[in-house]
Amino acid sequence: MQEKIFREIIEQAPDGILFADREGVIRLWNRGAERIFGYSAEEAIGQSLDLIIPEKLQQRHWDGYHQVMAEGQSKYGTQLLSVPAKHKDGRRMFSDFSIVMLRDETGRVEGVAAILRDSTTQKATEKELRERIKELEAAASPSS
Repeated sequence: MQEKIFREIIEQAPDGILFADREGVIRLWNRGAERIFGYSAEEAIGQSLDLIIPEKLQQRHWDGYHQVMAEGQSKYGTQLLSVPAKHKDGRRMFSDFSIVMLRDETGRVEGVAAILRDSTTQKATEKELRERIKELEAAASPSS
């Protein structure tokens, strides 16, 4: 019964939930991830995380990912991370996520689960507000 409940929560969650193994291969991809990134579970499972990482950020991501797998610790802990991502249709987006490191019975990291949200609209709104504040500050300051 409890396992069924866990599966239902993961599958029905509106947030994206994924799990990637030590090599960064996607092993779990829920409906929320399908909705956010545009890839079905069938398309995503078995693929590299590069599927959703913008090309120019991939090397940096993999350097950090492999370090976390080797050391068994993430400097981000319980922090909410916000990073650029890419959608199946190629558009750039932003994703806020937290991670959960999963370990085997010996304590060795097996991979990382992530719980993700699309924050693209929020980031655009924040950018517009920052630009508007700059405009207002410039208009309010006396000319030199």
